[in-house]
Amino acid sequence: MAERERGGGGGGGGGGGLEAGALPPDVREGLAELELELSEGDITQKGYEKKRAKLLARYIPLIQGVDPSLQAETRVPGSSQTPAAGSKQQKARSANSRDERFRSDVHTEAVQAALAKYKERKMPMPSKRRSVLVHSSVETYTPPENHPAPPDVTTGLVGQHPHERPQVASVRGIPRGYSSSILETADGVPVSSRVSSKIQQLLNTLKRPKRPPLKEFFVDDFEELLEVHQPDPNQPKPEGGPAAVLQGEPLAVLSNWPPSLLAALQRWGTTQPKAPCLTALDTTGKAVYTLTYGKLWSRSVKLAYTLLNKLSSKNEPLLKPGDRVALVFPNSDPVMFMVAFYGCLLAELIPVPIEVPLTRKDAGSQQIGFLLGSCGVTLALTTDACQKGLPKAPTGEVATFKGWPRLVWFVIDGKHLAKPPKDWHPPVREAGAETAYIEYKTSKEGSAVGITVSHASALAQCHALSQACGYSEAETLTNVLDFKRDAGLWHGVLTSVMNRMHVISIPYALMKVNPLSWIQKVCSYKARVALVKSRDMHWSLLAQRDQRDVSLSSLRMLIVADGANPWSVSSCDAFLNVFQSRGLRPEVICPCASSSEALTVAIRRPPDSGGPAPGKAVLSMNGLSYGVIRVDTEEKLSVLTVQDVGQVMPGASVCVVKVEGPPYLCRTDEVGEVCVCSGATGAAYYGLVGITKNVFETVPVTAGGAPISDQPFTRTGLLGFIGPDQLVFVVGKLDGLMVVGLRRHNADDVVATALAVEPMKFVYRGRIAVFSVTVLHDDRIVLVAEQRPDASEEDSFQWMSRVLQAIDSIHQVGVYCLALVPANTLPKAPLGGIHISETKQRFLEGSLHPCNVLMCPHTCVTNLPKPRQKQPEVGPASMIVGNLVAGKRIAQASGRDVTQLEDNDQARKFLYLADVLQWRAQTTPDHPLFLLLNAKGTVTSTATCVQLHKKAERVAAALTERGRLNVGDHVALVYPPGVDLIATFYGCLYAGCVPITVRPPHPQNLATTLPTVKMIVEVSKSTCILTTQAIMKLLKSKEAGAAVDVKTWPTILDTDDLPKKRVASVFRPPSPDTLAYLDFSVSTTGILAGVKMSHAATSALCRSIKLQCELYPSRQIAVCLDPYCGLGFALWCLCSVYSGHQSLLVPPLELENNVSLWLSAVSQYRVRVTFCSYSVMEMCTKGLGTQTDLLRAKSVNLSCVRTCMVVAEERPRIALTQSFSKLFKDLGLSARAVSTTFGCRVNVAICLQPNRLGKLAEQGTAGPDPTTVYVDMRALRHDRVRLVERGSPHSLPLMESGKILPGVKVIIAHTETKGPLGDSHLGEIWVSSPHNATGYYTVYGEESLHADHFSARLSFGDTQTIWARTGYLGFLRRTDLTDASGERHDALYVVGSLDETLELRGMRYHPIDIETSVIRAHKSIAECAVFTWTNLLVVVVELEGPEQEALDLVALVTNVVLEEHFLIVGVVVIVDPGVIPINSRGEKQRMHLRDGFLADQLDPIYVAYNM
Repeated sequence: MAERERGGGGGGGGGGGLEAGALPPDVREGLAELELELSEGDITQKGYEKKRAKLLARYIPLIQGVDPSLQAETRVPGSSQTPAAGSKQQKARSANSRDERFRSDVHTEAVQAALAKYKERKMPMPSKRRSVLVHSSVETYTPPENHPAPPDVTTGLVGQHPHERPQVASVRGIPRGYSSSILETADGVPVSSRVSSKIQQLLNTLKRPKRPPLKEFFVDDFEELLEVHQPDPNQPKPEGGPAAVLQGEPLAVLSNWPPSLLAALQRWGTTQPKAPCLTALDTTGKAVYTLTYGKLWSRSVKLAYTLLNKLSSKNEPLLKPGDRVALVFPNSDPVMFMVAFYGCLLAELIPVPIEVPLTRKDAGSQQIGFLLGSCGVTLALTTDACQKGLPKAPTGEVATFKGWPRLVWFVIDGKHLAKPPKDWHPPVREAGAETAYIEYKTSKEGSAVGITVSHASALAQCHALSQACGYSEAETLTNVLDFKRDAGLWHGVLTSVMNRMHVISIPYALMKVNPLSWIQKVCSYKARVALVKSRDMHWSLLAQRDQRDVSLSSLRMLIVADGANPWSVSSCDAFLNVFQSRGLRPEVICPCASSSEALTVAIRRPPDSGGPAPGKAVLSMNGLSYGVIRVDTEEKLSVLTVQDVGQVMPGASVCVVKVEGPPYLCRTDEVGEVCVCSGATGAAYYGLVGITKNVFETVPVTAGGAPISDQPFTRTGLLGFIGPDQLVFVVGKLDGLMVVGLRRHNADDVVATALAVEPMKFVYRGRIAVFSVTVLHDDRIVLVAEQRPDASEEDSFQWMSRVLQAIDSIHQVGVYCLALVPANTLPKAPLGGIHISETKQRFLEGSLHPCNVLMCPHTCVTNLPKPRQKQPEVGPASMIVGNLVAGKRIAQASGRDVTQLEDNDQARKFLYLADVLQWRAQTTPDHPLFLLLNAKGTVTSTATCVQLHKKAERVAAALTERGRLNVGDHVALVYPPGVDLIATFYGCLYAGCVPITVRPPHPQNLATTLPTVKMIVEVSKSTCILTTQAIMKLLKSKEAGAAVDVKTWPTILDTDDLPKKRVASVFRPPSPDTLAYLDFSVSTTGILAGVKMSHAATSALCRSIKLQCELYPSRQIAVCLDPYCGLGFALWCLCSVYSGHQSLLVPPLELENNVSLWLSAVSQYRVRVTFCSYSVMEMCTKGLGTQTDLLRAKSVNLSCVRTCMVVAEERPRIALTQSFSKLFKDLGLSARAVSTTFGCRVNVAICLQPNRLGKLAEQGTAGPDPTTVYVDMRALRHDRVRLVERGSPHSLPLMESGKILPGVKVIIAHTETKGPLGDSHLGEIWVSSPHNATGYYTVYGEESLHADHFSARLSFGDTQTIWARTGYLGFLRRTDLTDASGERHDALYVVGSLDETLELRGMRYHPIDIETSVIRAHKSIAECAVFTWTNLLVVVVELEGPEQEALDLVALVTNVVLEEHFLIVGVVVIVDPGVIPINSRGEKQRMHLRDGFLADQLDPIYVAYNM
């Protein structure tokens, strides 16, 4: 039986304590059959569970659908006990062992019941790398004995397996009774399915979020309309009459009441000098010092004299009356604080008490500094001990804290004070309207404000408190609260002096060591009044062992200072339960409500004053979320139980006004903000006139708009209502209010719900912060909790899923993000609580460092724009007519006309490149065409015209003789970048063979690079491979055999030592349309496509480039590109031979050993024209960013460069080209030199921006500089171009891709109707030119789709021209600039590849735009790539920083994509730098990445599945 009890926690184990043997045989048979079906995959897990539940329904004594893991926990081991005994034991245990603020057994039961209504929804657990689990931040952590040692994080190696990660099985719980063979299959799932099954789970959990019916929209400046939340027609509405203003009893007129606080102090100090005023305790609870009224008076007078007369700077007194002074005293030193406070008042200075700054970066410390600065504080008073403990600067002085003004620190210990002369007396005036002190408070956003309290208000507060609490002279009061502010200050420092009371001050440090200390002091000092918070009552319950010998019978008043927290009621009840037997009378407990602005708002009167009986209200949470009070009867789960906070203060009136908008009075059953009108409230926020008026000078009005009083009211920041018997009830604070989709939720209520979720002990010391962040125009709830050091991954995830369900069930609201951080890592407020605004700040800036994150944007974000419905397209004909009517021209553009360009070069006579080479070998045999550089910058090989020709002849001879190849055979050239590659290319042409250049495999990475080589060789139907001896060995090696079948290679010839033979005759192609070579390349979407280039197209390409770039034999260009495909291949192998210019060849691979190689070569050879790729540009920008001075010292000078062209098949990367230009401007690079090019598979060179500097540019033949336009990113998603101003929201800069080459015509066609489009319309770029490729040789995998790529015709307009479709989206725009020909210049803007675009929510997204947003989200994001899987958006992020930052990124990535793209991220994958694969052109291979992710090969640091 015990064995079975333990197993009861599994996911499917809903047997609920049934013995299998107890079931009838037919049911058992049915179950077995089901198990079989499930294991064979004939039935889904969900279907299985449904049918199984049906079979067992009659035999299960429990509620259907209780979370089985809950059952397991609520059962008691040793099942012989009766259920009743079990539940009692359970309750008792939870009361002793929980340590948090918001205890409520009723609420706990409600949460458990709410969770029981949920079936365990399978959520995919995030997967995490081992090292991330090892968090070092917890000092208290000792690893449990039975766990394996954590991995060695320093080396990253775990045992023998460098990438071992905990196997997170995709099936979380396996029903009991499974045979072991099934278990094996459940765990031994093929690797690739692990990720996919999680994504499947994720899709299963993403049910459509509930949406209210929608009628209106925010008009977000455009057609992407965010939906506005509509009021729910069934929501509860207030039905009560208008509420009245509540008047407190009048202030009694006392004959001997002192005219001011200082008068009272003077009176007691001189008439009762021996009377005790304040007793301070140390951390052991011993009384260390008792301050008498005589001592307080004399020391305050001494301090006042010293401050006014003994402090000077530049012979001027440092202070004058009315100046503000900071009081910096630790919580353990109330005596010194009191002397300082009254000393300042006597000197007519204004004290500003603040916390002791412990480090230079305390939470919120900067804001306090800002407050001190704005108050003009220059002096800080402190004690000797405290001053010694402050952080010091190297000079030995107190360090200046971040954001603080420069302060003079003055120690007020006796030896530093001067004795005043006999005739010096401090002025003791009547209390007037001038400021007495300033109390600081931190607002919801974290900014610190100072509230000014006048002498008159302080006096009135003392008067009202004395009357309400019935204080009498010489009473004893114990105070646990912070004496620097709030109730601790009002009762323990001000009112106590008014009434000559004796205060026992209990420091926070003592409470931490001994939570019972305050009760012991009440007992030993026979205190009449105790001032505590509900936390202190709760803590004292935990220390029951020592409670036996205490008595609380002396208390006539136990003031609960945070009685306004709705959750205080359970602490009060629990405390009474335990201590009633020790003399505590129930009516002694007096909750009160206060706020920094209005001081004490209401307090329950002590029993002898004859007030009404205490009240309790059980309110519906749903009603409260609409701001309406409904006493709850039916729905026991989601209720809030609140106690009253007593009656209004004497001499005050209170009303309740609407929270938003003008201050209309609320109805009687409506929750609003409590406002107070009395002489005892704060006066203003220091220095902030605007918000002061809103808060301190509110004039509440009736529904008709009439003011209810001629006196202004002060807003308290408390949300509440006035209940029966004129009692005030508070249900929350404005600071904790979160308005989510029109409904209000209180942070404290959400915290209480989370704390009631089992296991209760999961949260470390109950430390939970709840706040809201604004994402996409609405508040989103974020919950951050510290988890216990020993919590496992599974525990965390389980707890998180339950918290989500509990909050959803009780508050009917979704949590946007739930984060767990290691124990002790949240920023602390001065008294040990959580500093909420600082936590929120860290969350938003990504420095919270959670160890677990669960985001649920799918359930929370319900105001996304409606998915776009594609409209039935307008036909092309009507489009043309429409454009004509609108005066729009058809978007087409062309380069210069080749036929009119006189080209007197001899080469023009030749149609075939082989002929050109032979002709050059005869006419200029020794003219050097190629220089190849190595990493050191030395020339390793050169080729003159004749050398190249001779080498080509030898290769041709070898092909025909050794290789026995026929004309037209295909030959794969597998060479590293170099002269051999070029020579063998021409050797193939000489022999009449068709060459295919192939990048050689990487010797260190054969497994991934060799299959690509093999594939190209096979797909291109090569009958022979030409290569070097070294690569030939590699292709046949044993290691290669592990990656591919080496037996099936065609003939491999090495060309290292060829005999000096020449071919009998060089092959002449029968016609220019004969195939010259094949150009193979893998597209970014992972498609291997080879295009056919005819001899005619090849020479047309060379000619076009020659004309555009003005290349001729005396020119020299530098090429830093890969020579295997596209324009890179043409510039390496073809152009120099055709135009005769000299090419300086710099293989990009060599830059890995010497980043400055390319730029140094350009400088050394004074190159005017150079080509590179984006990856080269990026290497230079990253690698040489800090070395420009070093390069200048090596005399690198780039002023020779007239044009540097980036060869690319993508949208120009403006940010990169600009940062490159800026960076190397110091080395003389002209800002106008860098430009981009555009080519694609169907035409490798469509745009090139030629020489933009020098003579030609001045003559205007080069054409205008490329222009940049800004388009609206939201319009692009709808396939529209909308030009906007630079810097406008959602704007995206696009740079023209360069000038269209001679002989090239470009038109923009509609992607679906294939009709021509107008100027500035987005469509597919189509191109027509003599150097278009003639077709695909093969497209591996998708032959049928690509048939019309090369022979498309427009469906309307010019239907004769044959165009090639580039597969890229873009638009043409006529600019105001003029071309060389005097025509207006047409600029071509490339937006992106159609294959790459993501179709989401009916809109078209370009991955690069989402990636740009993500990279901006956090400084540690090095690179990012996105793709879709099923219909989820997956974002892969490279983390360049410590692994503890990994989880910070999840929320930031999700936020930025929601805000800027209106998309919900499905999966966030955090990986190491360098994981995102990038091809030689510097383009991201997103499809490879996707395959790697799905096959679980990325070794991610963390994978978060957003719910």
